[in-house]
Amino acid sequence: MADKPTTAPRRAPRAQSARTAHAATARTDKLPFDIEEVLRRIRHEVRSFADAAMFELAAKGHGSLFEQLIACILSIRTLDEVSLPASLRLLGRAPTPDALARLTPQDIDALIQPVTFHEAKAYQVHAIAVRTRDEFHGQLPADAAVLQSFKGVGPKCAHLALGIACGHEVISVDIHVHRVTNRWGYVKASTPERTLAALEAVLPRPYWVELNRLLVPFGKHVCTGSRPKCSTCPVLPYCRQEGVTSHR
Repeated sequence: MADKPTTAPRRAPRAQSARTAHAATARTDKLPFDIEEVLRRIRHEVRSFADAAMFELAAKGHGSLFEQLIACILSIRTLDEVSLPASLRLLGRAPTPDALARLTPQDIDALIQPVTFHEAKAYQVHAIAVRTRDEFHGQLPADAAVLQSFKGVGPKCAHLALGIACGHEVISVDIHVHRVTNRWGYVKASTPERTLAALEAVLPRPYWVELNRLLVPFGKHVCTGSRPKCSTCPVLPYCRQEGVTSHR
């Protein structure tokens, strides 16, 4: 039997604003979806969890656009617990395009194991370093289109690197952001790419970069892919639980 949502006082009806989900499913047992309140609760919930890998990497001194882009490539389909140490090993040895370009792909491969697809990624990051050194004189342009012109770099990595390194107001949608925001009913989209477009239409800009930082640990520890922890979730009164068939 599904747990009942935590009792919370209902708010008086108000005009729809950027704070209210445009796509949220109408349910009489849920509060109107308030993105500011939801993110405030999640911000408090994730304080005890490890930060998302690329934000932690920046806190450890590797916050340049080049370093963030390389780290994001290593993180693709790899757990943070694996990708962060690998990024620290690689960037501790070669933090600049010139230094990384002087390594061989085999040198890089030895440093980034055991990330997923480490051999292919070694060639990808080496190629990025060489091109950044030769074409861009060692300085990556803060331009999403340029970043996505590199092999292996999609919108998620380009946006996340630009958000962290350059302060650009961009949304980075990984599997956690895609799953959680659709489960809330805040957006309705079948792919991360469509979720990105949907979020750009409704999410207030001040949260565009922070959303990834909050929802990666929240998605890993609370709103998990299977059997999410709905009974103890701090945003249960607002969440439409779209697609949830079993939970804890």
